[in-house]
Amino acid sequence: MVQAYILVQTEVGKAAAVASSIAGITGVISAEDVTGPYDVIVRAEADDVDLLGQLVVAQVQGVNGITRTLTCPVVHLAG
Repeated sequence: MVQAYILVQTEVGKAAAVASSIAGITGVISAEDVTGPYDVIVRAEADDVDLLGQLVVAQVQGVNGITRTLTCPVVHLAG
């Protein structure tokens, strides 16, 4: 299982609607409005990196109101 944070920039005034739409996508664990350079932060999971990429490109980026995304895969560092 691969997890990632997806940082989302939206059109002005669209953050709440974008977060609500993304929250309904299968594989999305959470989608929350935030302040700062990004408007929504999403936590998502998939069985492998390819499926995660498909989730981001085919579904998340297709939500109306999104202007840019940045996907940050979670890594588990041995320590």
